[in-house]
Amino acid sequence: MIKIGRDNTMRVVRMVDFGAYLADVSGEDPTEILIPSRYIPEGLRPDDTIDVFVYKDSENRLIATTEVPYARVGEFAFLEVTQVNATGAFLDWGLPTKNLLVPFSEQKAKMREGGVYPVYVYLDDASQRIVASARLEKFVGNVFPRYRPGDRVRALVISHSEPGYRCVVDNLHFGMLYDNELFRPVETGELVEARVKYVRPDGKVDLSLGGDTAERVMSLSDRIMSYLEMNARPEAAISDKLSPERVRALFGCSKKDFKKAVGALYKERRVEIDHATGHITKAL
Repeated sequence: MIKIGRDNTMRVVRMVDFGAYLADVSGEDPTEILIPSRYIPEGLRPDDTIDVFVYKDSENRLIATTEVPYARVGEFAFLEVTQVNATGAFLDWGLPTKNLLVPFSEQKAKMREGGVYPVYVYLDDASQRIVASARLEKFVGNVFPRYRPGDRVRALVISHSEPGYRCVVDNLHFGMLYDNELFRPVETGELVEARVKYVRPDGKVDLSLGGDTAERVMSLSDRIMSYLEMNARPEAAISDKLSPERVRALFGCSKKDFKKAVGALYKERRVEIDHATGHITKAL
């Protein structure tokens, strides 16, 4: 079946002057969809297959394109408002011939031209048109997460407030990256690779950024050794008593990971620690 708002593999039925008509490669759906000439790759022939994105144009006709939108149906993204009219707000969706509508009823607050907002892309059941909503809570957390600690996930960073960054995990669940556990800066709107730490009883997911503890400590150990080699001046000395803010500024990590890395280096006799001052120096 043809999936509106998603990627489809389709078969070329026939070529015409203004493009080509495509059909579902499985043969289950007889609907033919036009792909305009400007999107046809060189050498395409009848019975060839092609991967396309399918949407509806302003006249409610199904259209295929090889252009890739910023978000497909079922996905979250940060998109910019290009126009506001009596119908709602229209977003730059990444398709040059089609903007994405957010009806006024799907806006949490009035959207303004030039603003960038987190939205969810979905297929309206009544019109079968692709639209977007800024009411994220309607579309997140409707199924309980079945993750195990250590599972890798993709998380879209939605907002920041104490105690960290709120995320949408795998387009399904709300999650949190905690400020005191980050080993590098994170920005709102960024899509990050993360690991699951814990699934809370309310279905929200606690996350850690990047690899597991062993991977982070190994990488951080190399950064600490490099710093010690390049900064031998007394005024550049570091210690295990550095503030969390100073640790993050120097090494882009949490104080917890910093102490683990220093401890590992000390056990390997690669560094020495003055137990009176806490100063860390490269072992001779």
